[in-house]
Amino acid sequence: MKQNLKILIESIVVGLLVFFLTFTNLLSSLDFMMRDRLYQLPRGINSKIKIIGIDEHTLSELGPVQTWSRSIYGDLITKLNENPDAKPKLIGFDILFSGEVDSGDTAFAEAAKESGNVVIVDQLIYRSRMEVDEDGVRTSPVEGTDEPYAAIADACKVGYSNMALDSDGVVRRILPTQKYQGKDLSIFSKVLYDTYCELQGTEPREIPVDKFGRSIINYSGRPGDYECVSLADILSGKIDTRSFRDSIVLVGAYAPGLQDNFLVPNGGSSQMYGVEIHANILQSYLQNRFAIVGNTNLFGLVTALLAMILHFLFRKLKIWQGLILLVVAILAEMFFCVMLNNHGLTFNMVYFPLVLILSFIYSLAIGYLLEQARRRKVLTAFRKYVAPQIVEEISKKGDFSIKLGGENRDIAVLFVDIRGFTTMSEALEPEQVVAILNEYLSLTTKSIFDNLGTLDKFVGDATMAVFNAPFDLPDYEFRAVSAAMDIVKGGEALEKDLLEKYGRSVGFGVGVHCGPAVVGNVGCDVRMDYTAIGDTVNTSARLEANAKKGQVLISDTLYERLKDRLEVEEIGQIPLKGKSNGVNVFSVKALIGGPLEPAKDEEKAGKKAEKKVEKRVKQNA
Repeated sequence: MKQNLKILIESIVVGLLVFFLTFTNLLSSLDFMMRDRLYQLPRGINSKIKIIGIDEHTLSELGPVQTWSRSIYGDLITKLNENPDAKPKLIGFDILFSGEVDSGDTAFAEAAKESGNVVIVDQLIYRSRMEVDEDGVRTSPVEGTDEPYAAIADACKVGYSNMALDSDGVVRRILPTQKYQGKDLSIFSKVLYDTYCELQGTEPREIPVDKFGRSIINYSGRPGDYECVSLADILSGKIDTRSFRDSIVLVGAYAPGLQDNFLVPNGGSSQMYGVEIHANILQSYLQNRFAIVGNTNLFGLVTALLAMILHFLFRKLKIWQGLILLVVAILAEMFFCVMLNNHGLTFNMVYFPLVLILSFIYSLAIGYLLEQARRRKVLTAFRKYVAPQIVEEISKKGDFSIKLGGENRDIAVLFVDIRGFTTMSEALEPEQVVAILNEYLSLTTKSIFDNLGTLDKFVGDATMAVFNAPFDLPDYEFRAVSAAMDIVKGGEALEKDLLEKYGRSVGFGVGVHCGPAVVGNVGCDVRMDYTAIGDTVNTSARLEANAKKGQVLISDTLYERLKDRLEVEEIGQIPLKGKSNGVNVFSVKALIGGPLEPAKDEEKAGKKAEKKVEKRVKQNA
């Protein structure tokens, strides 16, 4: 419950972060980059829109633009219209013709008037200081215009060519109309569109705009995608003008030196000429494909709620499940936002996936830290009853696959007890009894751990150990007997030492048995111990009770598993308390060889395992 409350608080923080970033667009540059990659995918250009470029070839043929007579443009119009049945539908000049130059001005104006389908540009001059209009919106008012010379202005329709740059200098939006001296002025591409609709006899559509009067351009082509031919090639007759039949022809700068190139969202490091941008805007008009920023508050609330739910799930799910959910959620948001953009609504897309990725990484980190804490806790517990080398191996491998609630295992159980401890304790001082007991417990613990056993418990002067629990232990039956023999052998040295110190001697009786048992944490919530329970444990304890000083008694079951590796003396069948039938018992005299190590003797260990399986199959049969 406490953990769930913590995760809930984390989820709320994640949701608030998504909403705050979406509302403020704090990382606008990063958001622009993501939206540019996804919203501005190539859609295919309209082949009816063609560009005649004032390119490097034209400049080399005709010289610098400033030296031209405007009769050149008149000649271009005449050339394009020379075939009455194959002339362009509309001609637009993205060139500012301000001021009169020479007699060519008149020729150009007459050619444009006679054509009746020419649109030219002017430029707006903005006030340098921002102001707040009647709607409370900060804007830069138009304070003047740079007009084309009168004759050409009278002969053509005019639209402004100003580009609206975002904060990063990229052209993503247009201002379709602006007010000046009580009149609504229109952008060049809108005038082209309106004129085209008029010539086609159709009603022009209104495009959506936001509160600032802007619309977002959905580019159709990248820099250089629209068909462009050189102005010089048209004038020289190299290009058949019948290829422009019923087309919308845009004439403009197409050379870097003319300084009419801009950064665009789908251009990467390449810039796009102004005439190409107007071609893209015109195509968006023709296809009704503009977008505006949608309700940021609503989108922020929806994505914040989703982020909260996903964070909660990240903290609950496995890593691979969380990763799949993360990828699906990000892809779904991208797909949904692209669909909305295609239908005219644009939203900030970077914040939801960004916060989700941070949330997932945070969940991974917290999960890792909690797992490390859990492992330290488990290792600390293991160190109390498992051999240090096993704990070290566990910490290296990270193998914590133990069923703490209890599991059935085949184990070997060892019991050892001091013979004559009660009599001795009555004759010695308490401090001496404790000292002897500590010496004895140190010996038994060392012998058990040296043979990779698990110290189960101390019960007075008795010690219990299990082998092959909680972790798999190769050759655990032999290791259990080896530990018993180490205890007896160590007891001989301890007996001499205690005889010298206290004038008392001690000896040990050991019992070892193997078989199935239930091992795990036994107890209650307040107090529990890792132990083994079952008939195997009871039998081992009874064997120890019957063992004389310095004697290691094993059951016939254990002897059958190790008979080729032990020197024993058969004791015979003896009754054991709590068992209806007696048990054949053997006293171990010596060990033959050492414990099997699978890494060193895999073939022998494999044969041993096969024999065990075969024997148990026969017993079950």
